Amino acid sequence: MVHYKHTQIGHLLLISYSVVALFLGYINILAGFHPVTVVGLLIVLVPLGIFSRLTVTIDDQTIAVQFGLKFVRKHFPLSEIEAYEVVKNPWYYGWGVRLTPRGWLFNVSGLSAIELRMNNGKRYRIGTDDPDNLARALGEALDSAKHDV
Repeated sequence: MVHYKHTQIGHLLLISYSVVALFLGYINILAGFHPVTVVGLLIVLVPLGIFSRLTVTIDDQTIAVQFGLKFVRKHFPLSEIEAYEVVKNPWYYGWGVRLTPRGWLFNVSGLSAIELRMNNGKRYRIGTDDPDNLARALGEALDSAKHDV
């Protein structure tokens, strides 16, 4: 059973990469689709497709994060989550998937996140524009998982 599902759009990323893609597309047309300009366009379009949105899903067994075209995804078993909290990321943690001083970050926009502390000591941050509802749903799913054991 799905307890929570929310997709966040990275509007700033989407707009900025789209502007660059349009510019490079225009340059491609003027240059007659030269290999260098085509590669430049692909370098912009691939991250745009992958990192323009982030979907977070919580079911009876896992919390899962999945970026845009589903190439980048991660599942966290609820049984391995020791604790969680709503946090604010510093602006310089950025967007995408990256290793930060506080563990791995999955983010497409904004500063709000849920930090997961796992039983093995690892930490993960999941960026969200819906931190309160995500935290509530995660708490309910964790409580439900504990009662099922």
